[in-house]
Amino acid sequence: MRIRIEGTELPGRAGAPQAEALRLGGVQVGVQRRKEVVDRIAVHEDRAVWELDVDSREADGLIDVGGPWVHGRPGARFLYLSWGATSTGVFAGFRRAKLMFGDIPGDLLRSAAGGDGVLVARLGLTGPDGGPRCARVRPPDIVWTLEPAAG
Repeated sequence: MRIRIEGTELPGRAGAPQAEALRLGGVQVGVQRRKEVVDRIAVHEDRAVWELDVDSREADGLIDVGGPWVHGRPGARFLYLSWGATSTGVFAGFRRAKLMFGDIPGDLLRSAAGGDGVLVARLGLTGPDGGPRCARVRPPDIVWTLEPAAG
């Protein structure tokens, strides 16, 4: 199953409350693959887009997902967007956002698992405190859709 995560409103963009401190700290956000944070985007960019493939299978009448991008136990699977500072030259994680598969409408998840399109998540990456969005991201703060695959 193909998934695209589209993040907007990064907290380091000009005019954001914590922008200067986040930029000076070299803060980046990426998607977590097993324990490694990859495809990192600088906090001051206009948007962030990640595309990844997730394994899916039917189990007891439900769609279950797996693979290196997927975390959590069956029934509570999720993707991580991880934030870290790079001012020391090493990515030092300090916050993570959870994108829960359980928050995706079942028919949408089933269609994506069946290859009917790309499962797309859209969310703002600035949290209510003006810093990087963290914790569980729930609708309406995240919107899941199914879109045609690029042909």
